[in-house]
Amino acid sequence: MIATFADVPVAGTRPVPVVRCCRFELVKLLSQWRVRLLVLASWVAPALFVAGVGQQSSLPVDTLFGRWMNATGWAGPLVVLGFAGTYALPLVTSLVAGDVFASEDRLGTWRHLLVAVRSPRRIFVAKVLASLVVLLVIVAGLAVSSAVGGLVAVGDRELVGLDGHLLAPTDAAGNVLLAWMCVLAPTFALASIGLLGSVAWGRSPMGLLLPIVVALVMQLVQLLPVPVAVRLALPSYAFIAWNGLFTIPAQLGPLLVGIAVSLMWTVVATALAYLLFVRRDFTNHAHDGSGRRAITVGLLPLVGLFAVTTAVVTPATGATGSGIEQDEVQSSVATAFAHLYRLQTHQLHRPDVTEAQLRATAACNKGGGQAAPRGAGDDWRCVVSWHLPDVEAVGTAIYQLDVTADGRFVADGDGPKEVNGYFQVRTPAGDAPNPLWQFDGNVELLPAS
Repeated sequence: MIATFADVPVAGTRPVPVVRCCRFELVKLLSQWRVRLLVLASWVAPALFVAGVGQQSSLPVDTLFGRWMNATGWAGPLVVLGFAGTYALPLVTSLVAGDVFASEDRLGTWRHLLVAVRSPRRIFVAKVLASLVVLLVIVAGLAVSSAVGGLVAVGDRELVGLDGHLLAPTDAAGNVLLAWMCVLAPTFALASIGLLGSVAWGRSPMGLLLPIVVALVMQLVQLLPVPVAVRLALPSYAFIAWNGLFTIPAQLGPLLVGIAVSLMWTVVATALAYLLFVRRDFTNHAHDGSGRRAITVGLLPLVGLFAVTTAVVTPATGATGSGIEQDEVQSSVATAFAHLYRLQTHQLHRPDVTEAQLRATAACNKGGGQAAPRGAGDDWRCVVSWHLPDVEAVGTAIYQLDVTADGRFVADGDGPKEVNGYFQVRTPAGDAPNPLWQFDGNVELLPAS
């Protein structure tokens, strides 16, 4: 048997306390120029981006909440959150957690570190905690910076939710904070996968690339028309499920499932990384990892976890098919239209009406009635009908819908012009954006919770 440094007792000595190890690992991480650059960029770049876009007439309307960036400062943090979940956070976890162990292999410093600390277990805990602290600082920077940029440039105003209702500034602030806190779970899941890759592949760059590759594969799965149970069984869905916080009632089912799945992946991947690390032969200075061990101890357990999670989510949630059904689409469109119609009424200084008085309904089909009314696609068509007090005629408006596989949709007005056929409405104070021209919505993929 080959002895490791962990097997060699040192008389009269004790391992270094974990707090000192954490402080040392944190200093090492922050001394790297790329980590310093990430921290600086996370606290500066979002504010500049949100403030700049908020002053433009051309807005990122293809991004969730992007169409409201010049109307309220609380839309900016949500736009940044959508970008961060897709691109920024996978990159950050790779550069921080994906290299925290491999850097010692490249520098050949394991022997000195083990002699100084005298406990591989404490080294592992210290590196994990130091990575966690840096990630928390970066995520906090993204959230705070984007919020400050939006509030300074646009102001603390009401935010239009995904079902068309207005959130007061205090409610919007609370939901934005909660949304950013929810994405910590999938961020930690990717970080734990980075730790696993860093331990398994040693100085090989594969460990550094693993979180990005895994995140990319998960995002591709989310774009495919897969069953909703498969979608929920991946940590990446928690980067999307925060959308449900901005509806009334809140669509908490998918969000809670996504967070629970992400935490399970975090625990399993971290435990696998720990087992690989404490069993490693540190006397091999040319350690480049083991491809076979990385597959058997790293990849296969995660694949098994995905299969088990999918098998558990399906009966536990009652999720079947894509989760996008005709009734859910019609309900979401009608609800959003009723809320936004009231907003347009206020713009035009007309007598106020309530959602109950409007009695808005939607009749939607897919593919001109030639396709089954379920699933994602850009061929949904809805006719919205509503009633006004003391008016016998029923109002109607047409919308073309583009529904994505994750349940988000964009409704594009197709007439009449006075209601939703033009991007502006003429108000007593001048032309203003028409809230009924285009709007975003969200279909809950799980049965009503």
